[in-house]
Amino acid sequence: MRHVIALDVGGTGMKAALAGPGGEVLHRARRATGRAQGPDAVVAGILDFAAELHAYGAGHFGTPASAAGVAVPGIVDEADGVAVYAANLGWRDVPLRELLAQRLGVPVALGHDVRTGGLAEGRVGAGRGADRFLFVALGTGIAGAIGVNGRVEAGAHGFAGEIGHIVVRPGGSPCPCGQHGCLERFASAAAVSEAWAAASGDPGADAADCAKAVDSGDPRARAVWQQAVDALADGLVTALTLLDPRTLIIGGGLAEAGETLFTPLREAIRGRITFQKQPTLVPAALGDSAGCLGAGLLAWDLLASTDRMEVTP
Repeated sequence: MRHVIALDVGGTGMKAALAGPGGEVLHRARRATGRAQGPDAVVAGILDFAAELHAYGAGHFGTPASAAGVAVPGIVDEADGVAVYAANLGWRDVPLRELLAQRLGVPVALGHDVRTGGLAEGRVGAGRGADRFLFVALGTGIAGAIGVNGRVEAGAHGFAGEIGHIVVRPGGSPCPCGQHGCLERFASAAAVSEAWAAASGDPGADAADCAKAVDSGDPRARAVWQQAVDALADGLVTALTLLDPRTLIIGGGLAEAGETLFTPLREAIRGRITFQKQPTLVPAALGDSAGCLGAGLLAWDLLASTDRMEVTP
């Protein structure tokens, strides 16, 4: 059976699948990233894992994978297939597409993890059917994916969708990117965790604890939460003004709070827009499988483009 390898590389673990032509998952596997052993070991582990998946497909489905799609964190040059930089994996300028293609003997597509997850959400998840969408992941940081007609825009230099570095509070908290007042310093899950730990006096408290305290009516939690919602709404309205998406998909850890987040966020956005059209605001649907599913889509897209070139006279 024709299939592709889909691999989502995270800071601590790798999720993988063999995906059929209809997107059906034929096989799943997981493995630790092994970042404590250094960047070279991480790359070697990715290559070995992909080779194992390749062999599994050949043994169980009668033919090896036709292509592979890989999603990685950090700065990614998708056009040249290079993993440029990832702080949590310690690598720089890794020609990952070339290394995988040589190891597997099949074409390989390399993508940014959030954009790849956004591709899956937009095409087969919460944004299915939307011609234009914006996917925003609220995790340790904040990143986004700009979707147009079933594809995700990487930008001229691979930085499209970095909504977490829109400045929403000029002169505010310093950000590792070098600016002050970036959105992710106020509205990421990490930022809410930090603010709630300080407000509650519990150094182990996190964003999920803050959401529970909001639901129970704690005024300190409500103040922390509203600060994050207001900052997020400011950043999102800037994005809406520039991109005019039909659907706004919110994922990541903070989105797990459900309507504790979505109800005040809808209200905050509604109170800020003037001429703009308010998009449909929905939670992400695919959870932590989005990156892997998106990697499979990248691989099938690559095969489709290759097939078209082969039949073009």
